[in-house]
Amino acid sequence: MRFPSPSPAERSERAELADRSPGVRLPRYAAGPLIQVARRLLLATGVMALAAVLVYLDRRGYHDNHDDEVSLTDVLYYVTVSLSTTGYGDIVPESDGARLLTTFAITPLRVAFLIILVGTTLEVLTERTRDQWRLSHWRKHLRDHTVIVGFGTKGRSAAETLMSGGLGQDQIVVVDPDPQVVEAANALGYAGVVGDATRSDVLVRARADRARQVVIATQRDDTAVLVALTARQLSKQLRIVASVREQENVPLLRQSGADSVITSASAVGRLLGLSMISPSSGAVMEDLIQHGKGLSLKERPVTSQEAGRSPRDCADLVVSVIRGHRLLPYDDPDVATLELTDRLVVIRRVPPDEEHPTPRRPHDHGPGSWRIPRR
Repeated sequence: MRFPSPSPAERSERAELADRSPGVRLPRYAAGPLIQVARRLLLATGVMALAAVLVYLDRRGYHDNHDDEVSLTDVLYYVTVSLSTTGYGDIVPESDGARLLTTFAITPLRVAFLIILVGTTLEVLTERTRDQWRLSHWRKHLRDHTVIVGFGTKGRSAAETLMSGGLGQDQIVVVDPDPQVVEAANALGYAGVVGDATRSDVLVRARADRARQVVIATQRDDTAVLVALTARQLSKQLRIVASVREQENVPLLRQSGADSVITSASAVGRLLGLSMISPSSGAVMEDLIQHGKGLSLKERPVTSQEAGRSPRDCADLVVSVIRGHRLLPYDDPDVATLELTDRLVVIRRVPPDEEHPTPRRPHDHGPGSWRIPRR
């Protein structure tokens, strides 16, 4: 077993990231500054217009010290100085109805107008309260989800494949020690946790103890081993799929609790070699790997029409049969007759109407995109 030793710079960077307080970051949509300013101007204009209509309808109950007549211009002037709390006193409510209108309508509108003017501070407080509620609700209801540790090329591809397979975006949680990587995940719509996944408290923040599966896509094999040990300690029923660079580290990952281990370097090497020997075979394999387009590998149950028949008689091309906890090839004598409790691994062509579009990258979202809430 061989693990590359981290350089002093890498050790320093990892220690600095580990010392940062890990937090959960949920995606949200934040409007641009111009939109926020325009929205507040519209609200302020709406408040002034409503106040002007109310005062104009009861204009006979107001007195103008200048010419004893309250016109539309006087109403607009009165509403402006009243809502801005200037109050020169040249136009005043005189009748009981006008005074009640000022008490129960103009005064609340004045408060609303001031709230709009100082809305930045109140918006921050409201946003923090809303984010705390969202985080509490998220932690309470999140379960049977997928945790992806490491959101590099491997982790991002795993997330896209899971989504093309039908998993909801809200059922994926990304864990990475780099805040910028988590921001990129938030920009794509995934919830994220900033922190070192080798620490149990970080995985607990991602609710790995209630997750269905964990995908370990870290850059280093030793980190993957520690994450697998930590995740397995949190849950014995958790399914753990890990990626390693070196083939010799596969047994160690399995001993650490990983259910399935993918050797990324050797897998890519085999695909390259196959493409050199048989370019067409390499193209088919690449098509199978890209889930949701062209040819696709799919696991499905045996239908009632297929039970009692041979795997060769199925409409789809059967590759393997899952019987109990055994994965058997399609030509194994034990699965010559399919049972209703079996599951099939088949190759099927994805219909054009079922093809999944490629998920958008962060820069595709424009200036108003998914952002991270303050914690």
